[in-house]
Amino acid sequence: MINEKETILDDYAFLVSETNEKGIIQFANDDFCKIAEYDINELIGKPHNMVRHKDMPKIAFKNLWETIKKGEIWTGYVKNSTKKGGYYWVYATIYPFESCDGEKGYLSCRRKATQDEIIKTIETYKELKKEEN
Repeated sequence: MINEKETILDDYAFLVSETNEKGIIQFANDDFCKIAEYDINELIGKPHNMVRHKDMPKIAFKNLWETIKKGEIWTGYVKNSTKKGGYYWVYATIYPFESCDGEKGYLSCRRKATQDEIIKTIETYKELKKEEN
């Protein structure tokens, strides 16, 4: 069994990434690169779901995509994977936007999730995963 190591964000960490409307990473800030354990060049041009953790229920991302494609802001808790096989929890807010050249995309801003928030979310996601199977 793989022993996944949890990375706990510090209170000031603020992970930011931008994708095009297909979810391809266009920008990632230093905090995101550091926590996810990727060099910026390994992220740019890749699908954002490369950091998706297997514990995340599919319905969570279905809801996310349905929301942002309607032009609405999505918020929620996400467990992501690191390059070295660990994981980290965040509270994410995803904003749909249109750049000055007319390109549509999404800006994701993430902060540390509290231990209480994570515990509640783990239980919710376990139930959602059961429903998927």
